Amino acid sequence: MQEIINLVNEMSPYLLLGFLLAGLMHAFVPGMVYQHYLGGKGFRSVFYGALFGVPLPLCSCGVIPTAMSLRKEGASKGATTAFLIATPETGIDSIIATYSLLGLPFAILRPIAAFCNALLGGWLINRFDHDDKAVEIEESETKCCCGCDDDDDDDDDEKSGSFVGKLLGALKFGYIEMMQDIGKWLIIGLIVAGLITVFVPDDFFAMFRGNTQLSMLLVLCIAIPMYICATGSIPIAVALMLKGLTPGAALVLLMAGPACNMASILVINKVMGRRSLILYLASIFTMAIFWGHVVDYVLPAEWFRTGVLEAACCHEAGISWFNTACTIVLIVLLFNALVISKAHHHHE
Repeated sequence: MQEIINLVNEMSPYLLLGFLLAGLMHAFVPGMVYQHYLGGKGFRSVFYGALFGVPLPLCSCGVIPTAMSLRKEGASKGATTAFLIATPETGIDSIIATYSLLGLPFAILRPIAAFCNALLGGWLINRFDHDDKAVEIEESETKCCCGCDDDDDDDDDEKSGSFVGKLLGALKFGYIEMMQDIGKWLIIGLIVAGLITVFVPDDFFAMFRGNTQLSMLLVLCIAIPMYICATGSIPIAVALMLKGLTPGAALVLLMAGPACNMASILVINKVMGRRSLILYLASIFTMAIFWGHVVDYVLPAEWFRTGVLEAACCHEAGISWFNTACTIVLIVLLFNALVISKAHHHHE
């Protein structure tokens, strides 16, 4: 519990800011912008799919109905794939949270890696999967497995209303809907990180020292089947790095974990076909391993270890009153989103 509290105290100010920015982006950027730029089969649509996906605040499972809706509206398979890869791997909220625990180099490199990964995945599908026929998509096939409920009418009203209405819509989306989407998985990630910190021996990953490839493959085998959101993966990566995992292998977890889970794999196979699924997974595996090697063998290791060590030092030095206040606010908001608002919604 102490380790979990330390992690929450370190992340809470950045999480609150990230949720706010996510809400502002949702409220003030019209959905038609995405649909306009993602049509067509050329590389341009893939580029825009990756570009829009990087900052967009959607959880690993919540991105599925959004991406499939874009596909139904005429987005190419390549653009849809680029959007599917970039969006769950990063987001404005997870970038800020990454900075809080892993430092600035990780916060910069993570969205760059996600963008390159999305470009490769979209290009591969446009190049090798020529069956771009649109399919009829049933709502049940793309329902968000996080328990989020899409209300397009409400969204349209919020985005077409006054500035105050949009601002209220931003607060509602950021601090209620977004927290409902990823709050449970963020809590699970924090609990897993605390358990790893306490129960995994400090030299556990020493057995992989000198064999980065093996540690990356191990991380891939762990990350692929499990559901883990971009923000919830951060404390797990921190805990594993403190146990000896290399920064490159930690980046593999941050890239592959959010983008690959059984829910997204099954939906992509159903809606876009087996060939698209194979190319989708191949691009994620290839780019995760590539960027992992870049971090471990090309870039200075101290860039990526400094943030983790500073976070650990902050735990030992104590937490400021500001972080404590932010933690209290975050807990209240999470309780409201996951318990009160959800119960009220089900009652209605």
